[in-house]
Amino acid sequence: MATPSLAEKLDRIKSPGLQSQQKTAVVLQAVESTLKEQNTAPTSTGYFAALLALLQQAIANDTVNPELATPVVYLLDTVTPYAPQPLLRAKFTQILTLLAPVLLLQDAEAILLRSSIGCLESLLLAQDSASWELSVTQIGPRRAVAGLLNMALDHRPKVRRRSQDALKKVLRNPPPSPSLDHPAADMCAQTAMKNLEDLATKLAQLRKGKKSTDNSHEPAMIHALQLVKTVASASGGWPSKKTESLCELLLGIAKTGNEYMTMASFEIFEMIFEGMTDEVSSAKLPRLMEIISELRPAANDTQLVPPWLAILSRGYDVSAQVEPDETFQNLPNLFDMVSQFLESPSENIRISASECLVSFMANCVPRQVILEPSIYDEKILEKIARTAESLLTVQYQAAWLQTFNVLGAMFDSLRWRSFPIMINVTKTIGEIRENGSFRNKKDADDVIGKAIRAMGPGAVLSALPLNLAKPAKGQPGRAWMLPILRDYISNTNLAHFKSEMIPLSELMFQKVLDRGEAEKTMEHKIYETIVQQIWSTLPGYCDLPLDLTDAFDQGFAEILANLLYKQTDLRLDICRALKTLIESNKAISEVEDEEEDLVLQSRVSRATAKKNLEYLSQFAGNMLAVLFNVYTQTLPQTRGPILQTINVFLSITPDQELMETFDRVSKMLVSELEQAPKTDEKAKNQKAKDHMPSTAQTLMDIVITMSIYLPRESFAALFEIASVITYKQEEPQLQKKAYKLIPRLADSEIGKAALKERSEELQNLIFSSTEKVSAPARRERLAAIIALLPFIPDTSLHFIPAVLSEVVICCKENNERARETAYELLVQMGHRMVNANGTTIDNTKVPHMPKDAPAGTANIEEFFTMVSAGLAGSTPHMISASITALSRLLYEFREGLSDQTLSDLVQTMDLFLTSNNREIVKSCLGFVKVCVIGLPVELMLPRLSTLVPNLIVWSHEHKGHFKAKVKHILERMVRRFGYDNIHKNCPEADKKLIINIRKTKERSKRKKDAAKAGQDGEESGSDDEDQPKRQFENEYDQALYSSDSDESDGSDDEAPRPKKKTQKGGKTYIVEDDDEPLDLLDKKALANISSTKPVKLRKPTRTKAKVDLDGKLILGKDSDDEAMDVDQPDAAASGVGAYVAAIKGKDVAKRGRGGKLKFSNRRDNDDDDDDGHDMDAADASAVKNKISPRGNGRFRGGRGGGGGGFRGGRGGRGGAQSGKGGIAAGRRGLGMEKRHGPSGGGVGKKGRGRN
Repeated sequence: MATPSLAEKLDRIKSPGLQSQQKTAVVLQAVESTLKEQNTAPTSTGYFAALLALLQQAIANDTVNPELATPVVYLLDTVTPYAPQPLLRAKFTQILTLLAPVLLLQDAEAILLRSSIGCLESLLLAQDSASWELSVTQIGPRRAVAGLLNMALDHRPKVRRRSQDALKKVLRNPPPSPSLDHPAADMCAQTAMKNLEDLATKLAQLRKGKKSTDNSHEPAMIHALQLVKTVASASGGWPSKKTESLCELLLGIAKTGNEYMTMASFEIFEMIFEGMTDEVSSAKLPRLMEIISELRPAANDTQLVPPWLAILSRGYDVSAQVEPDETFQNLPNLFDMVSQFLESPSENIRISASECLVSFMANCVPRQVILEPSIYDEKILEKIARTAESLLTVQYQAAWLQTFNVLGAMFDSLRWRSFPIMINVTKTIGEIRENGSFRNKKDADDVIGKAIRAMGPGAVLSALPLNLAKPAKGQPGRAWMLPILRDYISNTNLAHFKSEMIPLSELMFQKVLDRGEAEKTMEHKIYETIVQQIWSTLPGYCDLPLDLTDAFDQGFAEILANLLYKQTDLRLDICRALKTLIESNKAISEVEDEEEDLVLQSRVSRATAKKNLEYLSQFAGNMLAVLFNVYTQTLPQTRGPILQTINVFLSITPDQELMETFDRVSKMLVSELEQAPKTDEKAKNQKAKDHMPSTAQTLMDIVITMSIYLPRESFAALFEIASVITYKQEEPQLQKKAYKLIPRLADSEIGKAALKERSEELQNLIFSSTEKVSAPARRERLAAIIALLPFIPDTSLHFIPAVLSEVVICCKENNERARETAYELLVQMGHRMVNANGTTIDNTKVPHMPKDAPAGTANIEEFFTMVSAGLAGSTPHMISASITALSRLLYEFREGLSDQTLSDLVQTMDLFLTSNNREIVKSCLGFVKVCVIGLPVELMLPRLSTLVPNLIVWSHEHKGHFKAKVKHILERMVRRFGYDNIHKNCPEADKKLIINIRKTKERSKRKKDAAKAGQDGEESGSDDEDQPKRQFENEYDQALYSSDSDESDGSDDEAPRPKKKTQKGGKTYIVEDDDEPLDLLDKKALANISSTKPVKLRKPTRTKAKVDLDGKLILGKDSDDEAMDVDQPDAAASGVGAYVAAIKGKDVAKRGRGGKLKFSNRRDNDDDDDDGHDMDAADASAVKNKISPRGNGRFRGGRGGGGGGFRGGRGGRGGAQSGKGGIAAGRRGLGMEKRHGPSGGGVGKKGRGRN
């Protein structure tokens, strides 16, 4: 971005956008008018002189006039960078004298201070070496720098930031001199460090005095650290003489425990190191690293060791970039020094030490040492390996987990140079892993895996043999290594697999065969699993092998082919291996870097990779034949990997061989297609038995896969096959595959050229096959049109109206993917019309248009007109589809349409809302929603008078969610157009709905505000915010299907549900053992943390058996209650229990005055009604009769008495009489005499006003 000129900056000031800039504009106009009166040119010098004179008026006799000083200093800050440097040097003393009162002013505004700092910056940049030699006591640059240093610790962030930026710029632009540092760098460093030291001392005294609650010095400390960071980053690293004291001071601050200060200290070291990466400053680095090493803290200092190690690792990272050879030579000493910290009892120190060692291995080993090490380099690596081996002794047992990380980093860094120096380490880890008491097997497996990746499986298996073929006594079998080999083998010798793994696999498979047809035992299954795991390592061996041309011979290829035919379980692994073999070499051969990096390329050069691919192409023809045959025998669900393998082999097959293969496949396909009608019925019958696709479908898959690799001369036959299949309506699956050919060809350059050439032919094919499309193939047909659309020239735009009706109808497809594809095609067509703006469309070539149809002009308005033609359709389905299509297009292109077109569309949909057809109206509602969301307010307001009444009519329709949809649209309208506009246009009878929407919204807002206020500023929200919001595939779906409850304002359709209070972290409980307390530092403690409240289990006690009156055992009772608890009847109990509960329970009715029954009003907490109920005897009898399961005692009352509930009929007669075996009214319990109530008492409603 170009720096603006002075004139451009002043022009911006002349047209101020803010009220606060008005004064500056007035002062600038006054200055320009003065220059005009004096006939002075409006140059930077002229402006500078005029503003300096004004500054003398604003600041006279050490008195500052802020009203005038602020705009003048602001303008001076703008002009000074453009003024000549000799002029700035001459006027330096005068300006500094004038600005000094401003800088010392206690209540000066921030904008005045920032402008003053800007002036000082420009002045300091103009000073020469002689000026910088003046002392601070004299009026010179050093005094100005002192002022900047003081302002850099100001409590106002913007003033502080402006001062720091000025210091940085000044220190980065020293005057010409032989010194590396700026003349003021020492002074800045000394002042910054003095401030930091004083504050650190104060903080230390406060801590000693246990006044830790006083944190007032901490912000000042962070500001002082920021100033140190500024000086360090600006002056190419800290001045050499001050480095030692700074390092000591920063390490002291880092151990205070305040995370902000620790981070700031690290950032300062980072800035110092970054400043030393260039050649000029790198001379200071060795001395700095010596100082940091000498400041080594005590071994068990848990506060200081971690930050010291972090700084050390970062420093040597920079050192490795500047002096890689010297750093590598020093690596054994560093390794020894840091590895001692792994003995520490503190886990934090051990982790920091391991991370430091990992950093050393990752950054301090040069690539040249890996590729071509000298004898001296090999000696250094051996020293490091010996140190690493010593870390696996008992002395470091507590740090084994951290040691594994270091060893893993060593294998990753040293790669193939790990062998043989790290072979003992690998063997030791394997022995540790096999120890039964060792718990961290996963970590050990990771290290062994990295060893396999670095040294190769041959080296690792020589130290840790599998011992599966001929297990010797005392030598454990290591089948556990097979999954590790599978996951980590890469870039090794394929010959090892042939010599070791294949014989082992044959031996294990023979043991499987020896079992014959006998029932599978566990041992039998283990052998099968081992065979499977052995072959699962093959993809790793095939990942960039070093001996491909030697190991992958005809014999090996035949073994793989036989296994593909015979062993279906191994097909996936073999296909993955063959695919990896080709893809890994192709990736290297396509590297475009001029200089090859053999470490990254795993020792395989581009030339070697190309040679490997040429060699593999010799096997392509035979392997393809095998894969084709296997593909035809495989069920569809497992065909994917085989087709991918065919694809990669086709990519390296020579053209001539590819042509011959295509001819053979295409002839077979034509033959199958000719036979298809004869065997049609047979195929249908077979489909139910086995789901194997027909041969024609299988061959078509192969043809589509081959298509992008075919030479152009084969395309004629390819398109001929596709055109034949496209008309086969009775073969929907074949038709789908034929349409997939066009998108497949669009992925390759040759295919794109072919589509462009044959565009007209393909258009005619699409036109002519319209009537022959089967329902399952519609989605693929639309995808084919999408792929073809970019290749249609402007002269053939009649293709769009020709297929448009089909695309519009597909917007109502049942298949969701077909609908989404139709929407996408509509949008693509719209963009195509926009891009071809103004091109003539020959409508006479459209199949369904008359020969004298007038030509159209390509633009988005014309496209909308084409789609709108469907609104005149003869069926509701077509009209509905057209409205849906217009909705999608309106959302996409609403900004490119004229207001008249938009108004006409809204008016038309307004009319369709009055239709009686639900399908049409449903689509209209979607269109209206898009209008409400996306169209301008001023366009929609005039339409509300008819739109709202027509819309609200459908709020009375309950089918198809019409009511909810209309309400959501009205809620959107209220939000967008205002409540009053909707309310006045709403019919009188329906205004209740609009009022309800407003009240619900207000209620929701009040509840949200109350919830926020109740939580004292903590994050809160409605129930909608707690629940995950609904996700949509695209913006259109979000606009169309989202409800108002998805918006941030909350739900308007119903009152918000009460929000459940949730704790931020959830409730957690500790499950503690009574025998010993839980050790929270133990990793196993996690198993004792529960998210549910633990229930203390009752210890089993020996209890005396209970018997009833008959001497029978009573089971399941814990208390000494009666055998039958009448107050708490069991729902699943017998009929007798229910009967007794009804007549003796605690809620049984009691007889009151007048012979009426009264129920107790003493209820449990679960009861909803607190009132007592007065009932007559018949009603109570009916209730009891209903409870009793006995059929013979059914209530036989008079008229109105059969209700059997609290609400009976009107005045039934004889309600107290009972049938045979029934319950008499008023009977209070077992063993009591029967008492009858008044004979005339009917069952009526609950009495009012009396007991």
